[in-house]
Amino acid sequence: MKQGFMAILTGLLLILAGCSSITPPARTSNLCHIFREKPSWYRAAKRSSEQWGTPIQVMMAIMHQESHFRHDAQPPRPWFLFIPLPRRSSAYGYAQAQDGTWEMYLNDVSGWFQSREDFDDSIDFIGWYTNMSRKKNGVSLWYADKQYLNYHEGWGGYRRGTYHKKPWLIKVAKKVKWRSGEYGEQLRRCDL
Repeated sequence: MKQGFMAILTGLLLILAGCSSITPPARTSNLCHIFREKPSWYRAAKRSSEQWGTPIQVMMAIMHQESHFRHDAQPPRPWFLFIPLPRRSSAYGYAQAQDGTWEMYLNDVSGWFQSREDFDDSIDFIGWYTNMSRKKNGVSLWYADKQYLNYHEGWGGYRRGTYHKKPWLIKVAKKVKWRSGEYGEQLRRCDL
């Protein structure tokens, strides 16, 4: 009887521990607090930065803008009266990666078990994507605003300048640049 109770208690603790890894950080405005709360995120971001060359603060600012660090984020579903309609985009997960771009990433990195709901895979996706933006469009990995415009509009859209007709998007890109700067300053003072 006592062993059964301990097994159930252990199982519940493991479930609760798993839930805490998918909940967004309590304070998303401070990168040090995020990484102290979720040390595995720092290790994953550092690995991705080392592999793809994108600064941690740029990747994290993009992820903050896209999902606010929610593992199951998706665009809102439109409704007609009381009938749910299909979503306008297949964007999903921490990185808000769309189906086709996610497939390109999986093919490029020979991935089998990657998930858009997994922080490690999502931060690696952002690193890969920004590195591809550098290769395809010559955008420095340090320019968070231009990297975000590539991320939002796609490589072809960025090349065509589609964002010029979207003043709201240019404001969002400036916000990503600002957050990246804040995150970078915080990261320099962190003791991780």
